[in-house]
Amino acid sequence: MTLPAMIEIPAQGNAEYLFILAHGVGANKENLEPLGQALNAAFPSAVCAVMDGFEPFDGGFGGRQWFSLANMSADERPARVAKVLPAFIEMVETLQQRYGIDSAHTVLVGFSQGTIMSLEAIKAKDGLAGQVLGFSGRYASLPDHAPQKTVIHLLHGEADQVISVDFAHEACETLENLGATVTLDTQRGVGHEISQLLLETAVQRLGETLEA
Repeated sequence: MTLPAMIEIPAQGNAEYLFILAHGVGANKENLEPLGQALNAAFPSAVCAVMDGFEPFDGGFGGRQWFSLANMSADERPARVAKVLPAFIEMVETLQQRYGIDSAHTVLVGFSQGTIMSLEAIKAKDGLAGQVLGFSGRYASLPDHAPQKTVIHLLHGEADQVISVDFAHEACETLENLGATVTLDTQRGVGHEISQLLLETAVQRLGETLEA
């Protein structure tokens, strides 16, 4: 496939891991570049690919989106995601081939809508990546089976007014009941954002579970 525009943050030395970063709706790759830089600093052997969403944002100002929110009801969200999910999965696999890094050493890093895409991609194809770091997101629809080859880390601000932290608790509980390997970390007083503490917690979680 023709990849979306991206910012590549190269590994320091030989690349052993691939981190693929997906931004929120109305944002762009530049918004998540600082997160990519921080992850690259924490994991120097990781190449970080910070991706632009597939479409221009249709909400009235600049930025990109993975799927449109225009006139979307809650019931329509799964169908909107399902429509673009094959392209998202193909994007991940194309990047894996480009860098010669297998799925076990791939980490999907999402924020908000990017987290929705990352979680749904793993639900559709278990083992597409070895890890998911999902900030401030949710499932389009809750899973009915546990991923066997993917570890999921959820991180969420408890004061998030865009995507309620309740969705993170619901997702974690569902995954735990299904037997998945999942963690959930929240922070009081934090809204729809990646705080320094949540970033540090994400790095700690990854350090504990990345496959050597």
